[in-house]
Amino acid sequence: MDDSRPASANYHANALARGLGLMEQLAAADRPLTLSDFNSTTKLPKSTLVRLLSVLVELEYLVRVDEQPSFRLGHKVQHLATAYRASLDIADVTGHYLAEAAAETGHTCNLGVLDGDQVLHLCVEEPDRPLRFNAAPGSRDHLYCTGLGKVLLAGLDDEAASRRLPAAPWEGFTPSTITELPELLRELKKVRTRGYAIDDNERSTGLRCIAVGIEIDGAVLAAVSLSGPAAEFGPARQKEYAGVLSRLAEALRQDQDFVVAISNLTAQLRV
Repeated sequence: MDDSRPASANYHANALARGLGLMEQLAAADRPLTLSDFNSTTKLPKSTLVRLLSVLVELEYLVRVDEQPSFRLGHKVQHLATAYRASLDIADVTGHYLAEAAAETGHTCNLGVLDGDQVLHLCVEEPDRPLRFNAAPGSRDHLYCTGLGKVLLAGLDDEAASRRLPAAPWEGFTPSTITELPELLRELKKVRTRGYAIDDNERSTGLRCIAVGIEIDGAVLAAVSLSGPAAEFGPARQKEYAGVLSRLAEALRQDQDFVVAISNLTAQLRV
C-alpha cells in the first residue's frame, strides 16, 4: 500500500492486481477453477472473490461454466494475446542484446533463422569501427557455408538437415567452402559436440564467423553470430566469442517477449 496515495487509489490498484492474479491462476490451471479453489490459494474472503470474479465475468475476461460456481478464461483474453503477439517486433525485442555483444567484441552480431534452404537475417547490429562485416536485416544467405546456417542445421538430425539443402555439389565461394554433403554432415557432428559453428573463410575470404544456437522447448529456433576479420578470430578468441554468444543466447531464452516473437515468426517460415 502507498500511504501517499488516496485510499480509493490503493483500493482500485489492489483490486486490479487481485483480478489479474485470478486470471493468471486460471491460465496456469488445466481445468476450470471453483470459488473454493481460489479461496484456498489466495486466502481472500469468498465475498471478495465473488465481487472480483463477477466483474471479470461481466467484462468477458472470464466465463462461469456451472453452478458450483467454476470459471474459465473468456474470449477477451485471446484478444489481448493476439494484440500482444502482433505488437512484438523482433528487431525491437532483440536489438539491444545484439548491440551489447557487438560493442563488447567489436564485431557484427547477427540473429538468424531457418527459412527453407536459406538462413534469414532478422536483426543485425554492427560495431562502431570502420572495418566490419555488413549484413542487412531481411537478407538471406546459404546454410552450408555460414556460421548461422551450420549451427541451425546442426539443430536438426542429419536426415532433416539434408532435406534443407540443394543438390550437391554446391557453389564453392572460396577454397575453404564445403561443397559436398558427407563432409558437411561430418562438420555438423563437430558443431553439435563443440556447441558452436565456425565459418572459417568459407563464405568470403578474410571473414570468420562464430555462431551459437538458441534452443527453445527442445528445438533450435534461431541462432546468433559474431562476424569479422579472420585475423581477429584466432583459436582463443573463437572460444571467447562462443562464450559471449552463449550468454547472449541464454539472455534471449529468458526474455519471454523474444520467446513469443521468435516462436510466432518461425511458425510462419518455410520448412
